[in-house]
Amino acid sequence: MLTITKPEPNRVDIDLSGKISSEEMAQGLDDLLEMSQDVNKGTMLYTITSFAFPDLGAIAVEMARLPKLFGLLGRFDRCAVLSDAAWLRTAAEVEGAFIPGFDIKAFDLGEREAAEAWLKTGMA
Repeated sequence: MLTITKPEPNRVDIDLSGKISSEEMAQGLDDLLEMSQDVNKGTMLYTITSFAFPDLGAIAVEMARLPKLFGLLGRFDRCAVLSDAAWLRTAAEVEGAFIPGFDIKAFDLGEREAAEAWLKTGMA
């Protein structure tokens, strides 16, 4: 399941759980691109639970949208990643170190309050 919501004008939330099909990936990424169009200096809350690697079709869908996805990074300043998997939290923070102007901080799934606070203030 991949669900994209926009709870605030400058915030987008992504919820990812389980294995993602190519159809779910296409719809989710299209929703993300659409909901991010008017975001400026935004924040993102990315919740990942029960992660399973996507199938090849879903990866192909993502690759086809990479130029547009890279373009949206400039609309966001900060992303909090909530996950039940330590390796995903580590990977998220490593990825954040390579993207200038885009801070990524990872939190355990039970630390939603701290993640929300960090998105608002930059301090957890």
